[in-house]
Amino acid sequence: MMDRPLMIADILKHAAQNHGKREIVSRMPDTGQIHRYGYADCHERSQRLANALTGPLKVKAGDRITTIAWNTHRHLELYYAVSGVGAVVHTANPRMGPEQLAWVINHAKAKHVFFDVTFAPLVDAIAAHCKTVKSWVVMTSPATRPEMKTKTQVYETLLENASPVYDWPSFDENAAAGLCYTSGTTGEPKGALYSHRSTVLHAMACLAEDVIGVGSRGVIMPVVPMFHVNAWGVPYAAAMGGAKLVMPGAQLDGASLQGLIESETVNQVLGVPTVWLGLLQYLRESGKRIDSVENVLMGGSAMPEALLRAYQDEYGVDMQQGWGMTEMSPLGTVGKLLPKHDGLSDDEKIKIKLKQGRLLFGVEMRSVDDDGNVLPRDGQSSGHIQVRGPWIIESYFRGAGPEAFTDDGWFRTGDVGYLDEDGYMTITDRSKDVIKSGGEWISSIDLENAAMGHPDVLMAAAVGMPHPKWQERPLLIIQPRPNTTPTADSIREYLAERVPKWWLPEGIEFIEEMPLGATGKILKTKLREMFKDYQFPDA
Repeated sequence: MMDRPLMIADILKHAAQNHGKREIVSRMPDTGQIHRYGYADCHERSQRLANALTGPLKVKAGDRITTIAWNTHRHLELYYAVSGVGAVVHTANPRMGPEQLAWVINHAKAKHVFFDVTFAPLVDAIAAHCKTVKSWVVMTSPATRPEMKTKTQVYETLLENASPVYDWPSFDENAAAGLCYTSGTTGEPKGALYSHRSTVLHAMACLAEDVIGVGSRGVIMPVVPMFHVNAWGVPYAAAMGGAKLVMPGAQLDGASLQGLIESETVNQVLGVPTVWLGLLQYLRESGKRIDSVENVLMGGSAMPEALLRAYQDEYGVDMQQGWGMTEMSPLGTVGKLLPKHDGLSDDEKIKIKLKQGRLLFGVEMRSVDDDGNVLPRDGQSSGHIQVRGPWIIESYFRGAGPEAFTDDGWFRTGDVGYLDEDGYMTITDRSKDVIKSGGEWISSIDLENAAMGHPDVLMAAAVGMPHPKWQERPLLIIQPRPNTTPTADSIREYLAERVPKWWLPEGIEFIEEMPLGATGKILKTKLREMFKDYQFPDA
């Protein structure tokens, strides 16, 4: 067999040669206009960018290049050009906030930062604190260059002055290609460093029918941002499979997403639950539809049953749940049904879809008890979930968090759950979120999902709070839907028909807005701080 390295640039080269006119469509943050071109155009511009990086910007192999950018064709060009020259794309999450964003740029020791115009105020706030950064490049043309106190270069000018021909080098496939930091909800963020090999293998896994199923007939829109975990691998998988790629830019509201889905006949969409809640609300209020969409892959947090049923029953959209982590590139499981499920009722199928998904090839998983003993895959023995595989990190960037790895080479995910004989994984909780009441475990995820089915509940979070008799009891915190005023009694009555009696929350509180983290997850650390002095009524 020939020994050819797996290189990220070869993905784009393949797309240019074999899917050259297949479109990449972007809604641009600087102009608000729709930009469209093909993979061949993307390849040419990526070669220009590679020449600009290695020429005027003097980028060397291994240098970290930070992006603070939305899902657009320019960001896509950076994905391929930076790794293609042997440097590392560090996708920074702007939702972290200025202080933490500056911290990760410094920790990455970034040499250059590329940013969209919408983040100009953020860059002005952090530039003086980023000591290793040699230049700041605004991703726009001279005509739309923003006024800033930070000295900047212009992306389109760099490309205009560069040659459109670049000979992509071949090097060790285990060389670093991408760097993404965890959201840092507990402690400082930690960096996951991806290689060319791991990224290409992950993209190939995405092509499988029972994973994402990206192919030449696909029109795929990653609403999940490119600034976090490579938009779940879609920018690479779409080019590899020849799918039309639709990039929503900065406008992620329901009206903007629906309009782009309709105009581009999108048939595959990926994103977190908060996105689909917002889109659902818009569809219901406007009476508009998303009839071209065949399936949605949801991840980031557990999928509420009410959300799944709403899209399925009202819009004919097949909702699927996936699970993964920054440390896993991120895919680990995807919730596709098997042939043996064809004869099941809708309710029985939904129970399976509400599992976190089925293991895909390339990810090994085990559930262990507190003593490290491997538990059977019997669909009920719940323990600590651990994983290993070729696109799962073996250590964090610069040696952070060694306690996350076992002596025998597995990564401790921090999730608690179980596996069944078909490879479906069910998460019962995060290790730090599980509620222990009177010696028994209560799943905060199941309690939250049950509450989300109430017609007046927009978001729900359950946290364990100290109780003098039961050790802990659940406090349920709810953000009501707009223009509704649910009561604690109505919520409790609703839950009484859906969860075990002893799970019923001792306390139910309402807040105007749920605190969300950088990746759209509810910040339970903030909720615990908000309610640290809370006393249950019967305590």
